[in-house]
Parts: sequence; structure tokens; C-alpha cells
Amino acid sequence: MKTNMYLYENKFFLKNAKHIAGVDEAGRGCWAGPLVVAACILPTKYKNDHIRDSKTLSIKKRQQLFDIIIKDALDYQIIFIDPEEVDKLNPKEASIEGMRRALTMLKVSPDVALIDFEKIPNLKIKQQSIVKGDAKSISIAAASILAKVARDNYMIKINKKYPQYNFSKHKGYGTLEHVKEIKKYGPIKGFHRFSYKPIKNIINHV
Repeated sequence: MKTNMYLYENKFFLKNAKHIAGVDEAGRGCWAGPLVVAACILPTKYKNDHIRDSKTLSIKKRQQLFDIIIKDALDYQIIFIDPEEVDKLNPKEASIEGMRRALTMLKVSPDVALIDFEKIPNLKIKQQSIVKGDAKSISIAAASILAKVARDNYMIKINKKYPQYNFSKHKGYGTLEHVKEIKKYGPIKGFHRFSYKPIKNIINHV
């Protein structure tokens, strides 16, 4: 059965909400590179049945939808949280902080924020946390595509600086290939997440 990706938006439109922001992150579980958060406000009662959880889309389709969302959105923000700040805050708190920044930097003030999984403390905007929200809400799905494509494109770009790590292939996730690269070349200061247990274990056993 196909999920109604407009259900949460329609609920708030019926309550006279005009601007609904979807919020999601990409790269929270990565071992290297930034954590990226996006907030996106689509036009009222916007329809695009191709927009869904970024993880279910091909690379080509994600990029196409990224361009469409950028063009159609009333407003959006894409926030990069660098690895050292992720280490300092921890991944969960870094995600929440990135979501707060993305929402507060929007030029169009949202009436409500639909947030994938997390709840943001002391947020002045009305919010609703939705478990697996990127598969249930078009606004969150749009944000997930913005965050995922922005992060992937960044990792492809950074690969030119560190070609030996193949970041364009695994995007900094903990693949077997990435483990071998870290063991051979060592983690990159300021780019790998040194607080992560797998990185600590590799350093301790090299």
C-alpha cells in the first residue's frame, strides 16, 4: 500500500497553517565528513509524487529532484556541521543543533516544523516529530533529498583532495574499504570523527 506523503501537511493546512517546514539530516552515522541538515518549505498543497525518502532513490533521480526542490521551494536552508563539532556535541545533539540552525535561518517563517525523528528543545515554532518521517511526509522527504545530495556532492568534491580514501565512493560511511584506507593512511585530523568508537578502535590497533 502506497504511503500518503501529504497526510501530515494536509492535517496542518486544515488547521490554517500556511508554511510548513520539513527537516532532516544526512551523514549522522558517517565516520568522516560533515553532518548535513536541511530545512525546506514547499508551496501550500504542493504535489510531486516522485519526492520520497532519499535512500530509496537512485543517485540520478535524487539529483534531478534536488534541482526541482531548489527551484520550487518557497525557502530552504542547508547547514553543514563539521566533524569536530560533531565530536564535541555527539551525533544526536549535533543533528538537533543543525536542525535548530536550519529552521532559524529560514527567511520564510514556518507555522510548523515536521521533523524526522528528533524533537528540538525550546523551539519557538510548533513542531511534530515523525518516526521515519522521510517516508511519510513530502516536506521531510524534500529536506532529506537536499541534505543527502548536498553531502554526497561535498564528499565527491573533497575526494579530489584525499583521493586515497575514495570518499566519492563510500561517502565516509564505515565500509570495509574505508576501514582498510584508515588503517593504511590513518584518519584525517579535522575530517574523520575521532569520537566515534570504530575510529578509536582502528587508531588503537594500528
